[in-house]
Amino acid sequence: MTKRIIKNAQLVNEGKVHSADVLINGGRIEKIDSIIDESGEEIDGENLHLFPGVIDDQVHFREPGLTDKGCIKTESLAGVAGGTTSFMEMPNVIPPTLSKELWDQKNQIAANDSLANYSFYMGTSNSNIDDIKAIDKTEVCGVKVFMGSSTGNLLVDDPKALEEIFTHSPVPIATHCEDTPMILEKEEEYKAKYGEDLDFGFHSEIRSREACIKSTKKAIELATAFDAELHVLHLTTKEEVELFSDKPIEEKKITCEVCVPHIIFSQKDYEEKGPIIKCNPSIKSEEDLEALKQGLKDGRIDYLATDHAPHLSEEKKNKYFSCPSGMPSVQHSFLVALELFHSNFMNLEDIPEITSHKVAKRFKVQDRGFIREGTWADLVLVDLSKPYEVTKENLMYKCGWSPFDGFTFNSTIKETIINGETKFKDGKIVSDQRGQKLIFSR
Repeated sequence: MTKRIIKNAQLVNEGKVHSADVLINGGRIEKIDSIIDESGEEIDGENLHLFPGVIDDQVHFREPGLTDKGCIKTESLAGVAGGTTSFMEMPNVIPPTLSKELWDQKNQIAANDSLANYSFYMGTSNSNIDDIKAIDKTEVCGVKVFMGSSTGNLLVDDPKALEEIFTHSPVPIATHCEDTPMILEKEEEYKAKYGEDLDFGFHSEIRSREACIKSTKKAIELATAFDAELHVLHLTTKEEVELFSDKPIEEKKITCEVCVPHIIFSQKDYEEKGPIIKCNPSIKSEEDLEALKQGLKDGRIDYLATDHAPHLSEEKKNKYFSCPSGMPSVQHSFLVALELFHSNFMNLEDIPEITSHKVAKRFKVQDRGFIREGTWADLVLVDLSKPYEVTKENLMYKCGWSPFDGFTFNSTIKETIINGETKFKDGKIVSDQRGQKLIFSR
């Protein structure tokens, strides 16, 4: 691999914005300086901003078993087009990733097909504690626990099994927190009142704030009791935000995140978008949206993820009770984050904290998530002054639709570099070089 030099870019990294050149050699960053005068392939960064690549710790790429909706190849490609250079993928596929053998199979698919760097969660059930104990903590990003809401046998509702997981997991425990009995009770209540053809605006009442708060409190209590590493996924309520500390992430054992849909959409958007924005946990009030954004800014919420979850457009046209929850968003998550800057809500130098730095710190991702000498060159060049309109023609998801269709962002992803290789440039995928398996320094 030849040397490459990014010239005259504005680096946005570790709380600073400054002009610099970046020398890439052997896939890694060899040198960062105000001027680098060496021979090599030049990448023009004039009038562009250079960020560390996005690390998304919560995606559903649907492979194996659900590849009509998406697959590791197509969804990683969409992520790369949006500036995501590494992802961590969830275990609720078919069959669920509940054993080392099934986890290995997913890694082999990614080695063959993923354009981005990758890692996979191990799933949990009421009966796979031995598989969890045997995890190699340098290779598995975390374990996923569905505490009260899931499909199939990924639901962990046995108190003894939960105690075992929180006691023995050698890796961070990522939890989906909603209380199933409360949700089922609400479903029956609303079905009796309104029938099967339910207005989608009721979703936030059925998948209620109370169900989220109760489950999140339970997860925190378990983690505190057993001194476990806990990460609560996709917060949706102002009350949950207050349950978390604003300490630096290095000092926390209990962390949380917010996902793209919950800082863009609110209850009022159900009227226009209905099934398109149906997701679990549900999108809630405008007041919750503002509290989530503020929590992200203040550090109670540690970073931004997607919960990218594609479904077929035909499925999304179903009536409420048969309409699946989830939406694709990985191609536009970095653009959403940058809107926090364009709206003057966050400083530009703070954006990498919520898209890259803190994720790398939380999971102890080795040599990624920062623009530093010696780290892998996972980088994104952005034009902050060029608007980008989302159209069906520029979508790269296999499902072919987006909740942002027709939306114009204030920034454009110019180029995405992974392991020193340009994968995406000027609207096109330009390399099929595969990504690498993430390694964790634990």
